[in-house]
Amino acid sequence: MLRIHFTGVDLARVRMAGRPDALWETILSFHRLRDRRDARLFGEWRTETRSRLNSETRLLGALIPSRGYFPDFLTPVEGQYGWDVGLDALRGIRAERLRRELTLVGGGAGAPLPPRLREFADDGSRHLPRLLGELRGYHRAAVEPYWTHIQAQIEAERAARGRALLDGGADELLASLPPMLRWRAPVLECDYPVDRDVRLRGRGLLLQPSFFCRRTAVTLHDPELPPVLVYPAAADLASAPAGVDAVGRPAVADERRVRTLGKLVGHTRSVVLRAIGDGATTSELARRAGVSLASASQHACVMREAGLVTTLRRGNAVLHTVTPLGAALLKGSAVAS
Repeated sequence: MLRIHFTGVDLARVRMAGRPDALWETILSFHRLRDRRDARLFGEWRTETRSRLNSETRLLGALIPSRGYFPDFLTPVEGQYGWDVGLDALRGIRAERLRRELTLVGGGAGAPLPPRLREFADDGSRHLPRLLGELRGYHRAAVEPYWTHIQAQIEAERAARGRALLDGGADELLASLPPMLRWRAPVLECDYPVDRDVRLRGRGLLLQPSFFCRRTAVTLHDPELPPVLVYPAAADLASAPAGVDAVGRPAVADERRVRTLGKLVGHTRSVVLRAIGDGATTSELARRAGVSLASASQHACVMREAGLVTTLRRGNAVLHTVTPLGAALLKGSAVAS
């Protein structure tokens, strides 16, 4: 059981990550690649990723066990600002911290390190470039081709949590998290492989939804690092839209083609798509667009199938958000007008 203890100051400093963290997604996807569970969700992704993997990952495999602890330095807090920023932070890891965290991977003080980890601990400056190379190669194969879909899922999750925050503040936000997280003020409890208490001590908490995080949330091992809780966002890889390139930009990014797509969508669906804004339930969508509830639902369904909209079910309601492809369409339409 993981227990995160809040003070009043911590509640005021709870915040949602502004985007998916590429390093967290990369490390957690490495777990999913070796896990045979969730075949419906990740089976096709595993097949496609393995077919693209042509780079070395043995050092990654040694650093990221199938279960249990992996080094905190692999997911620096700077990663929330982007892939390159995160890699720069990893490149600057201090030798003392590297050795300390590698010892934890090996089983703790006194336990012999596997040869590959021992070499890394003894001469991190020589092996760190190799680690960075393996991370880049694996990321290109496993995460980049799905980045647009990952972004859409995280944006949908952020919209849902943002509504909870507006409706009832931080208390409602924490209570709205997935079922494996239970808010029993002033403690957030989570099913966890080990028994652990995290005391925030006025530092607040960064909530980082993740596409590749499954079954249980994840937090950093070092209690002195900025507190972050990575938790599973709703995920459905099978619904990833066609027409996106490997870095998540719409393949129809050419302005003329976006305008053409806008003409094909038609005026009413353009109005409906724009009416979604930062997120809307079906009833809100109907009211904003001036259409019937049934019509709003039908339009949302068609646009979801086209990859323009993501829909998450929350209790008896559904929340629609615009995907990056949908946002590109709206931007192209605005330029055209």
